[in-house]
Formats: sequence, C-alpha cells, structure tokens
Amino acid sequence: MGIRAILSSHLPNGQFGRHSLCLAAVGREIMKLDTSGLESAASLFGASSELFDGFATAPSFELPVTNDFDGFQKEAIQMVKPAKGTTTLAFIFKEGVMVAADSRASMGGYISSQSVKKIIEINPYMLGTMAGGAADCQFWHRNLGIKCRLHELANKRRISVTGASKLLANILYSYRGMGLSVGTMIAGWDETGPGLYYVDSEGGRLKGTRFSVGSGSPYAYGVLDSGYRYDLSIEEAAELARRAIYHATFRDGASGGVASVYYVGPNGWKKLSGDDVGELHYKYYPVMPSTVEQEMVEVSGA
Repeated sequence: MGIRAILSSHLPNGQFGRHSLCLAAVGREIMKLDTSGLESAASLFGASSELFDGFATAPSFELPVTNDFDGFQKEAIQMVKPAKGTTTLAFIFKEGVMVAADSRASMGGYISSQSVKKIIEINPYMLGTMAGGAADCQFWHRNLGIKCRLHELANKRRISVTGASKLLANILYSYRGMGLSVGTMIAGWDETGPGLYYVDSEGGRLKGTRFSVGSGSPYAYGVLDSGYRYDLSIEEAAELARRAIYHATFRDGASGGVASVYYVGPNGWKKLSGDDVGELHYKYYPVMPSTVEQEMVEVSGA
C-alpha cells in the first residue's frame, strides 16, 4: 500500500489536499536511506565507500586480447576437459533397430561407476544413447523427451525420429562452443518405419544404418561390420550387438560394466538383455582344461 493511500485512509473526506505538504515531507524522509551500516561493513573488508555509490573501478584482471575469441574459448575448454570413454552402437535391420551400450562411467583414469544407464527412453517408441559428458547427455535427452511429448499433445501424433533428432541438433547447435560434450544416437520407429540418426554437441546430424560412438567404437565397428546383414533376425541382431559391446569393453579400458541390448520395433522399444561383460568373456572364451604333458615325480634317493 502506498503512502498516499495510507494517509488518505486515515483522513476525513476532502482534507487530503491540506496535508499534501506533509505527505511530501514524509515521502522524503522514507526515501532517505540509512547507509551507516553499509559503510561500517565496508571498512571491515577494506573496501572504499565509492563501491556503494556505483561502480568504483574497472576489473582488476585483463581480458584476453585475441582476434579469434571462439578459438580461444575452445582451447580453454580443452584445458579443463577430463578424459572420458564409453561404447554405444545402433543399427537398422529388417525387423527394426537394435541399440546396445556398456555401463561404465570414467573420470580420467578412474572408474566412477559401473551401473550408468546409457540408453535413455525418450518415449515408448524412441531411444537415445549417451556418449560424452554424462550430465549433458542426461539433461538434454530428458529435455528432448519433454519437447517430444509437447509435440504429441499439440499435434495429436507422435513426433518422427527425423523431427526429434532435428530438435536436439538445433538445441545443441545453439550451445556450440560453450563446453557441452554430447555424442548421441536417436533411434526409433515412426510412421515411415525405423530411423537412426547421430547428433553431436557441435550441432552435427547424420542419418545412417549403423553407428558406434565412444572411445570403444573402433573395436565395436570391427565386430559390427564383419557380422552385419540387413536380413538378420532379432536374436541374431541382439547377439551381434552384445558381442560387439563385449569386444569393445575387452580392449577399451574406459568401457565395461553391463552390456545392455534394446530392440525398437513397430510396437515400441523392449529391453532384451543386460549381461555383465565379465560373464560374457567366459561365454565367448570358455576356460579349457589344460593337459599336463609331463609330471615331475620325486625320486627317492638310493
């Protein structure tokens, strides 16, 4: 409630004008601030009283003098960016899309977690994979899920895989050069059938039939390229994805944990398996009993 309203509520009708000078005086007294407490606090920290009157001086640090500020910003980000690693893959075959990933999160040379969920359900018919910064990937995938749901409510139909990947690419492109680290695949099934796109934090977007992302991707590609066929059955495709993730975790120290395999078909996504890679090692390479060629027998002295 203003000062004028307060005074008018306590004055008889028609007498407000007689007290206008009083009102102005009261207003001046109220608007006058007591800064004695601020001045005493400033003296404790050695700050000048000019600090409370406005901007006293320029910043004490020098701004970088460079013609290529974007390049300077990228170099600064690279200086503090930790090493990271993962293995994710996805490929299209005749029955739909197969998606697989490991579950290890690393912080440089340290393993921070062995149970990270790197395949994120965007909606019942679409999946996203995580590679890069865990926080960046999780946040923007959840944000994408919200936008896809809003699109569905507004248009009374599910968003296509092409549209969802473009949404994410546009968002990440607007944040390029700001330190985001995202390398993701958007896989799903829409009205046109299966779809698979790769999107990264620079705003890049690629359409393809098979991708692998992460530090273990070269090893996964080796298995994937050698065993991939378009006419694979669901069981064969799941085994190929599982085996590719296992071999990547075997050779790449930043990948490991559990090999999770998801299938996306016309009825939505379904998790097929989640196997510990340590157990998969003995499945693919069972321990064979070694034969003793010659047994040393102790001979008693004569």
